[in-house]
Formats: sequence, C-alpha cells, structure tokens
Amino acid sequence: MEFLGMTTIFLLVCISCLLLFATWRSIAQKEKQPPGPIVLPIVGNILQLNLWNLPESLKELSKKYGSVFTINLGLQKVVVLYGYDTVKEALIDQADDFSGRGQLPLFKKLFRGTGIVTSNGEIWKELRRFALTTLRDFGMGKKSIEQRIQEEAHFLVERLRNTHEQPFNPGNFLVHAVSNIICSIVFGDRFDYEDKKFLTLIELLDENNKLQNSIQTQEKGKSHSKFTTETLSRTTLDLFLAGTGTTSITLRHGILILQKYPEIVEKIQKEIDCVIGRGRSPCMADRSQMPYTDAVVHEIQRFIDFLPLNVPRSVIKDTKFRDYFIPKDTVIFPVLNSILHDSKEFPNPEKFDPGHFLNANGTFKKSDYFMPFSAGKRICAGEGLARMELFIFLISILQNFTLKSAVDHKDIDISPIVSTLANMPRPYEVSFLPR
Repeated sequence: MEFLGMTTIFLLVCISCLLLFATWRSIAQKEKQPPGPIVLPIVGNILQLNLWNLPESLKELSKKYGSVFTINLGLQKVVVLYGYDTVKEALIDQADDFSGRGQLPLFKKLFRGTGIVTSNGEIWKELRRFALTTLRDFGMGKKSIEQRIQEEAHFLVERLRNTHEQPFNPGNFLVHAVSNIICSIVFGDRFDYEDKKFLTLIELLDENNKLQNSIQTQEKGKSHSKFTTETLSRTTLDLFLAGTGTTSITLRHGILILQKYPEIVEKIQKEIDCVIGRGRSPCMADRSQMPYTDAVVHEIQRFIDFLPLNVPRSVIKDTKFRDYFIPKDTVIFPVLNSILHDSKEFPNPEKFDPGHFLNANGTFKKSDYFMPFSAGKRICAGEGLARMELFIFLISILQNFTLKSAVDHKDIDISPIVSTLANMPRPYEVSFLPR
C-alpha cells in the first residue's frame, strides 16, 4: 500500500510538472510574439495608422520595431513582414507555413473564400491545380497564346491609329485589349471592341458579387465536392479580374511614365528598329536582344508598386518564425513596397530609372528583389501571361507610334495615386502619332 501511495504521489508530481511546463511554454510563446505599438480597446492601432497610406505608416513602424512586427486593425491582429530578407524567408523558405490567404473582413464579404484568390486549404489547392491545368490546356504558356497576344496587339494598334492623333485617355482601349486575351483563354474567343456583350461584361464586373448571391449550386447536398457552381464561377471571375485589371493598369501607368521621358522612348524605339524593324510583330524571343527595353518594362512594374502591401497571407498552423511565435490563422502582410523600393538594391527608389535593371555595360541586370507578382505558394498564377502581354503590347505601341502628351512633359506627374490596396495612375490624355 505504501508503495502504491508513493507511486501515486510521484505520478501527481510528474503531471503537475508537465502542466506547469506547458503553461510556462504557452506564456513564453505569447511573450515571443512579434512586437508592435500599444493596442487600444476595440480600435486596435487604427488611430495610430494612416489608413489612406498604410505602406508609409508601416515603413515608420518598421524603423522602431524591426522587420517583423504586429499591428491590430480593429480586432484583427496582423503580423507585418518588412524587407526582402524577411519576406523571402517567410514566403519561400517557409512557403508551406505562409501559404494561407489572409481573411480580412472585406475579403470575406466580397468573395466568401470561394475562388482561387481567397480560398484556403484543400479547396484552394484543388482549384489552383484545376485552373493551371485547364489554362495550359487552353493554350497558356504555349506558342499559341503568344500568337493571340500578337493578334490582339494588331487590333489595338489599328484602333489607336483610328484616333487620328487626337488626345484621349487610352484606359478603355487597354482594358479591352488585355481583357480579350483572358477571354480568348477562358471563353475560347476574343470579342470585337464594340461588341455589346463584351462591353456589358466589362461594365458588370463590379456588380458580379451581387449576382453571386443568387446562384444555387448544382452540387447542393454534395459537401465533399470542391467544384461547385459557386467556386467555379468565382474562380472564373478571379481569373478574368486578375487577367484584366493588373496588366491594363500597368500598361496605362507605363504610357504615362513614357510621356514624361521622351528620351527613354527614343532609346526604346532605336532598339525596336534595330532588333525588330517595322515589318513584323514583336515576340518574346526579341526580349533577350533588347536589354534597355526589358529594363524599362521591369522598372515600370517596380516603380508603380501596384500592390504595395501584397495580397494578405496567413499562417496555416502555429508557426515559429525567427525568434517569434505566430498563432495559426494570423493574417500576414508581406509588404512588397519594402522590397520594390529598397534603397540599397534600387538607389533613389522614388525615381524612375531603367538603370536599376542595367549593368554598367548596358546588359540586363536581374534582381531577386523584383517581386511584383509576389512569391512562394501564392505567387500570381498568371505571371508568365502578364509578362508576355506587357512586353508585346508596349513594344507594339512604340513600334508604331510616338507619344505626344496633352501637357508639357516636364509637368507630368507620374507618382501613383497611393492607396492602401492598390496604387493607380493619374488620369491623363495622350496622342498617338504614327511613326
């Protein structure tokens, strides 16, 4: 009996020690969570941040708290990753841990986690795999898609020629041209620029979320299926939006920037005349022989910093990152602005300078800091398509036209209209003068 009593006491002591150790470890882990400013009840750090220019606020906070810190947007805790080394370590070196999509309230309301952009877990994996496989079957990544872009560039050039050198805002022309590429992939054909159905499709993009509410899923009662009407239609919309907005806005911003620097346009056109001439369409094989032009295209993407905060991520499990503990499902901001505007990699990052991507001898200089499409498991699925569109559309325009600004080029403001979600080009008009 005495032995049993001693055994019981020993077991109780062991259990108590284990409980104490678990409690201590939990407290220690919480203490090791990334630092940040003092959190106010309910509002969190909102009063301490400039929500109209959150990237600038995060830049200032990084100076005080380092490259990994925490902010609270109301009740939502967000861990901010600042700088190339930090973002690379998270999104690439620990890619699986940081592969979740951050579910901010706005995302939940608009997308409900059903499409390829905002879904998580097995749904996201299956939808992404399905989307990539299907797009490849439809021609993405093959020679045929390059030919489609060349064909669309021809239609765009003729449309610009028909403006008869009159100044106008080219935004709609660029949206229609880029949209037709993703339409030809997803829907199987392009649209005439005056096609009423096509114009209606463009106009109704912003209202599509309302239409989603009325969809009854043909897969009702089949909870195991990831391919419901809602998820597939949402994924199709994601592809259409992503395949239209980002590239057309980048082109619109690029044309604005080039009006500011006629000497840059002159160098590009000299390279075009030397490598391509006037008699054929540009192709991706030309890029390796056009280092200056390639540098300009890269610099446009770097300079405009289209998605300064990136699309939010989350950790899919309790994660050890450097010396910190990040709880499962914590929203992550891997700040692209801190990489694309890194002053050590890109001297004078606020200045538009193709030299950021050129070696001293004029050859193209690659940079690991060039991450406009993000990185890791959630890197943009359409990166290759976007790169192809940007190069072929821009070169086709400059092959055929010289840009004439409606105002003196010295007075053009190329700085983006800064917002928390996306940087947009300022409105402008331009004339396309045949060469």
